[in-house]
Amino acid sequence: MHDASKPGRKSVVLIGAGHAHVGALRLFGLNPLPQAVLTLVSHGRFTPYSGMLPGLIAGHYHVNDVHIDTVPLARFAGARHYQNEAIGLDLANRLVICRNSPPLRYDLLSIDIGSTPNTADVPGAAARAIAVKPIGRFLPRFERLLGRVLARRGKAAVACVGGGAGGVELLLSVEHRLRREVTAAGYAASGLSFALVTASDDILLNFPPAFRARFRAVLAARGIEVVTGAAVTGMTGVTGVGAKQLVFNDRAPIAADEVMWTTQAAPARWLARTGLPLDAHGFIQVNDDLRAMGHDNIFAAGDIIAFAARALPKSGVYAVREGPVTADNIRRVLLGAAPRAFKPQREALYLVSTGERYAIGTRNGFTFAGGWVWRWKDWIDRRFMRQFQELPKNVALP
Repeated sequence: MHDASKPGRKSVVLIGAGHAHVGALRLFGLNPLPQAVLTLVSHGRFTPYSGMLPGLIAGHYHVNDVHIDTVPLARFAGARHYQNEAIGLDLANRLVICRNSPPLRYDLLSIDIGSTPNTADVPGAAARAIAVKPIGRFLPRFERLLGRVLARRGKAAVACVGGGAGGVELLLSVEHRLRREVTAAGYAASGLSFALVTASDDILLNFPPAFRARFRAVLAARGIEVVTGAAVTGMTGVTGVGAKQLVFNDRAPIAADEVMWTTQAAPARWLARTGLPLDAHGFIQVNDDLRAMGHDNIFAAGDIIAFAARALPKSGVYAVREGPVTADNIRRVLLGAAPRAFKPQREALYLVSTGERYAIGTRNGFTFAGGWVWRWKDWIDRRFMRQFQELPKNVALP
């Protein structure tokens, strides 16, 4: 067992380098925590920013543009970086169980490990579909998808399961990139076909009608088939190659060479064995101060949480705003003060790209679109990333 304690200092362990935790680490660097020994447990060095993933897939960004290097970030925060994977908790003894090292002791714990698309209930999907989350694992799988499409000389049927903002934005980005790459390789892009498949009666159900209508028009203009009211019940075919099929109970199968999966998020399975309070879907139930219900020394943020009072979308829009509250509340608890509540926006701003340098946005019921919206989104995303790519050098560490 690794003991991180030092005389008079508490051990604070952050599991995961999600949007909330990277924001909290930056704030700890700007305003150090002399009361704490900080440890970040993350399975990889680089963590992707989800807001720029579609732009990376579409070819508008380079890999370095969209990834946060957590090693210098942890160093800036005065934290140790453990490149490892948490696989369990011992709540009674305050231990984080890691895959490749002895347990880590904690006095305060925070969990921000994201989520994955829920393929467990669809036979064949976990093996044959490309899950979009976790994003870090999606990117190399997309590169292999691109290689297979080019090997087939651009003749490929591509399907995306999930009609939310993530599925729509991803498929449009993939369509834009594949048509460009296939054409550049000297093949006819007419050999490509695309389908968006959703169990819902319409795409983008949580958005205003005008927003949905604009995206339907974009999808139609790009020749992307939209299949609604189609709940996938299984996938057949050979893993890793073409000739797959999406199977339904009440309609004919849909053939696809490549299938991406962006349906409702699912939590890490190891959480079910921890004894933490979970909702019906397995997400950590938290109070409005982001502490796990009944556990005053455990915080959680990002996709992995569920509020009792109000269900929030699994969106980086909220995770980013949870970072400052997480940092502030960890500090408050260490100082013996009462933590403050996280107050999510009632109407969040959404800017969703279309694969091209064009985006559609909505807030407070208003919908707007254009190249200027993409440039606005690009400016917001790059400003966010600069916080981590241009860390101050004159801040004293604890």
